[in-house]
Amino acid sequence: MRNPILIYALGGLGEVGKNTYCIESDKDLIIIDAGVRFPEDELVGVDYVIPSYTHLKDVNQKIRALFITHGHEDHIGAVPFLLKTVNVPIIYAPKLAIALIKQKIEDQKIKASTKFIEYSSDNPIKVGDFLVSPFRVTHSIPDSYGFCIDTKEGRVVTTGDFKIDLTPVGPDIELHKIAKIGEEGVTLLLADSTNASKDGWTPSEKNVLRAINDIFDRAEGRLIVSTFSSNVSRIQQILDCALKHERKCVIVGRSMVTAVECARKFGYIIFPDSYFKEVEDLDKLKDKETLILCTGSQGEAMAALNRIANGTFKGIRITPGDTVVFSSSPIPGNGVSISKVINQLTRMGAEVITNSILRDIHSSGHPSRIELKLNLKLFKPKYFMPVHGEYHMLKLHGDIAKELGMKKDNVFILSNGDTLMMENGVIEQGMRFQADDVYIDGYDINGVSTAVISDRKILQDDGMVSVLVFLDSKNSRLIAPVRVNTVGFVSYGTYENHLTRHASTQVEEGLNQLFASKHVTFNDIKNTVRSVVSKYYFRKTQRNPMIIPLILDKRGE
Repeated sequence: MRNPILIYALGGLGEVGKNTYCIESDKDLIIIDAGVRFPEDELVGVDYVIPSYTHLKDVNQKIRALFITHGHEDHIGAVPFLLKTVNVPIIYAPKLAIALIKQKIEDQKIKASTKFIEYSSDNPIKVGDFLVSPFRVTHSIPDSYGFCIDTKEGRVVTTGDFKIDLTPVGPDIELHKIAKIGEEGVTLLLADSTNASKDGWTPSEKNVLRAINDIFDRAEGRLIVSTFSSNVSRIQQILDCALKHERKCVIVGRSMVTAVECARKFGYIIFPDSYFKEVEDLDKLKDKETLILCTGSQGEAMAALNRIANGTFKGIRITPGDTVVFSSSPIPGNGVSISKVINQLTRMGAEVITNSILRDIHSSGHPSRIELKLNLKLFKPKYFMPVHGEYHMLKLHGDIAKELGMKKDNVFILSNGDTLMMENGVIEQGMRFQADDVYIDGYDINGVSTAVISDRKILQDDGMVSVLVFLDSKNSRLIAPVRVNTVGFVSYGTYENHLTRHASTQVEEGLNQLFASKHVTFNDIKNTVRSVVSKYYFRKTQRNPMIIPLILDKRGE
């Protein structure tokens, strides 16, 4: 009987985020990362998007461990939801990632028996059928790793998020280990594709330091800097500049506070205690000596920067002379939200600085095309599966591999749920598992159905119309005028009254016709109300509000 090794993604293909990759044998299964994707604007009220774990529930008895490459949300954010769904005996992760994951588990009050083990690149880890050897890479957070996984049927390598930064803020990428793994032979490579469309070489993180220092030199008033809370290297650079310019730092935003506390605990962020201040201390600080470090660089509705821009953050208001810096690049889909925040900050008198060609205040943590080529040259894989990227990114990365001489049939551009079967060093595409999106609202692992999302979208775009019908069902007749009310639909004064009055009349006419024609059920009444009102309002306004019939029945005596 054939027992190939299966390799597949439940998240991370055709999207930026939600990274969840699995390697499965006939007896054992390991998971690499468990990330979230942040919702687009059309996903109204959704906090996170996570993968469906249906397949993992079906094979729960095989799950041996979860391996974490690094501590970014798109790689660890779904760990609490995963632990609510399946039993994961051990989580292997770097020190900082463990601290961040434990905080998430505590926040959600999850009681799990999962054991945490910190790994390093010095010692391979034997888990069931698999031997996992970590190697260090450079990224925008300390302790980032890729994995070399040896199996009975071949070797799989995943890079995790990386870039080849020759002058990094932290430790060097272990190029010698990568080259050695390549010399020994790699059956399948999974590699980060986020910047596959960008030519050249991703700038070093140290390049950003000069731009940030220039902003500190020029700023006459308060400095408000927003970046990813998990971009620990960037936070350290900002704090280094603050110390050099003798600015005290106030940290706002829960995730930023947590990340800085964890990073300071392990020595990844170094900054004097006396230079950290609280929001309550702002009135005592001179503008020239103030730095506010906050979340919200992606325009998130509930993040600190958005609330500061809207004047709803207690203790902090924008004043003319403030300089606000976005030290990050927009995640695809967040451009509109970011623009709204920038406009509001500017309206309140702040100077807003974003990343541009002329001011490098952000450097990506992902490899551009030259680094992708070097990565492929060093690993020299027989087969290649681009990961971590939208479809066009995966396709471009696959084209790079073919440009370097890889056979077309050995490059797999897959979707979440597609599987590769590896046997005796040969790989072919196999079956498909369920890998739908699950929309998380709050902490409920059951998620929000697409029907609910659809309803929220209708309410957001077209509003709601409620129709109150007073009925004597025994005698099939109306006993009072129909009342029509609109919410979030039209508010044009006299015109609104005109629409609701005529809609009421049309509903009454439609129901009287219905009562005269046949024996009537409550479903018939509701369907008639919806049909009459939706047609009328669409004809008058070209909109499709949600129609909610409310029937009050007076039983005949």
